[in-house]
Amino acid sequence: MIHHISIAANQPLHVAQVLAELWQGQVIPFPNHAGSYVVLTFDPHGTLIEVCPRGTELAPGEGDQGVQFIQNPQSSAYTAVHAAISVPASEAQIREIAAREGWRAVCCDRAEYFEVIEFWIENQLLLELLPPTFAAKYLAFMQPQALQQVLATAAQPV
Repeated sequence: MIHHISIAANQPLHVAQVLAELWQGQVIPFPNHAGSYVVLTFDPHGTLIEVCPRGTELAPGEGDQGVQFIQNPQSSAYTAVHAAISVPASEAQIREIAAREGWRAVCCDRAEYFEVIEFWIENQLLLELLPPTFAAKYLAFMQPQALQQVLATAAQPV
């Protein structure tokens, strides 16, 4: 279970507000890093997303220090990090929000096992959104028995 993730954005507050709209949640300032925000979903899993300014990098502290926030002015606009996340918003609402923001949103079939909506935050960061009508198929595919059937017909695991 992934309880929270951190992402970077050019406009952290605005991105946090859009994500809160998708999750029907709330935004609060992130107390550990100025200019960052937390999107609270109020679900039973404690799910949240931290939205930091673009260029924020997390580095290990020295000795007993915890994480250190470093600002990299040369950071890339793109990353391999992405997440598939269920949202209460409908496919129509997701498309409407993306259109309003000028962000790419496209429905994609993932190897015919399930569908996601690729929702590109600021057209740079991918979130694969699963509205309620998509989530059931994804969850059914990810059950141990279903995964074992797929593995039996696919290449051998490494």
